[in-house]
Amino acid sequence: WLRRCTHYLFIVVVAVNSTLLTINAGDYIFYTDWAWTSYTVFSISQTLMLVVGATYYLTFTGVPGTATYYALIMTVYTWVAKGAWFALGYPYDFIVTPVWLPSAMLLDLAYWATKRNKHSLILFGGVLVGMSLPLFNMVNLITVADPLETAFKYPRPTLPPYMTPMEPQVGKFYNSPVALGAGAGAVLSVTMAALGVKLNTWTYRWMAA
Repeated sequence: WLRRCTHYLFIVVVAVNSTLLTINAGDYIFYTDWAWTSYTVFSISQTLMLVVGATYYLTFTGVPGTATYYALIMTVYTWVAKGAWFALGYPYDFIVTPVWLPSAMLLDLAYWATKRNKHSLILFGGVLVGMSLPLFNMVNLITVADPLETAFKYPRPTLPPYMTPMEPQVGKFYNSPVALGAGAGAVLSVTMAALGVKLNTWTYRWMAA
């Protein structure tokens, strides 16, 4: 029972951190001049947080579908936390859509299709999540209100002068933020998937000591 409780504690900690990171990731819409740079960075960070927690939970249970359940936990946590934004007067369509669920489904599919092979989960699942999440995150970006209009209509009182929304400089940073986020995410997610699997092993060894 102690081992199982330790696992669940780790799962909750990772899910909460994923939620906090996601709330920060929403801010790139306000900082319009840095939007694409921030979009790429936050897409990668969300990818890594999702894949490490989902693989940890997935290999703990050994049941395909657990990664999707973990992404659902992240989604619900985020909706609850972002309710504060709505209470402060921000538009409801600013709340993040569940972009992690499709990527987590791909992770489950890789685990199920390879008959619960951990190495295939790390390689195939990591690449699939890394390549897909920036694409789904772009869908999320498209569904919200116009970034520049939102930034000026709902100014943030604590915003320092150098972060004031500006007209975007097209092509100033990256020509394709989705491609860059997917490329970097596909490589880094494999490492984080391996870490998630290894954390599971380490926990068992630690609890057995």
